[in-house]
Amino acid sequence: FGWEMGMQVNGWNEALIAYVLAASSPTHSISKKVYDEGWARHGEMANGKKFYGIRLPLGPDYGGPLFFAQYSFLGLDPRELSDEYADYWEQNVSQTLINYRYCVRNPKGWTGYGADVWGLTASDIPGGYAASSPTDDLGVIAPTAALSSMPYAPAESMQALRHYYYILGDRAFGDYGFCDAFSLEQDWFAPSYLAIDQGPIIIMIENHRTGLLWDLFMRNVCILDGLDKLGFDYVK
Repeated sequence: FGWEMGMQVNGWNEALIAYVLAASSPTHSISKKVYDEGWARHGEMANGKKFYGIRLPLGPDYGGPLFFAQYSFLGLDPRELSDEYADYWEQNVSQTLINYRYCVRNPKGWTGYGADVWGLTASDIPGGYAASSPTDDLGVIAPTAALSSMPYAPAESMQALRHYYYILGDRAFGDYGFCDAFSLEQDWFAPSYLAIDQGPIIIMIENHRTGLLWDLFMRNVCILDGLDKLGFDYVK
């Protein structure tokens, strides 16, 4: 759009990785000041309130779409990752469990929501696309939301995986994996498979199993230099 949209990259959302990569550049690196003023907004991205008894360190109330806890952390290892603003494992686990508990409580009364069917994030919806969240719940569940949360809520994610595969069956699972989204309220299953949603499922399941992608990413010396520059603590 030639900058016409004027969208600033500041937090809290899925774009932490943009700042980590920018700080990690060996030739055109950003400073910590850019991170503090641009991303963290001098701490204004903080939340600190409790939802369903769970403290949420950063971001909007109820946590926003679940891709916030996933996209930046496909390679960037949130285990024992922290800075002056948050512990990022706590952040991601908290957002995931808040999202899960919202779906279990199902305040809008959508058909099918519960411990077997949960997870609100960006996906196709009937007639379009939306970034679903507990504060913008359209009755559409995206399998990637729960399945890409496997490291953060393994029991809850596995319960959803089994239900989607064994109970919803070929309505939800096809040639390319799980459909992008579905609404049991409308008896609608998306005919689409989005790579941006399929990829995190595979990666985060493997990170839960072995930590493979996390370990490989965190071996990169440029990344470690960038994290040091931004003031992160992490396992060395």
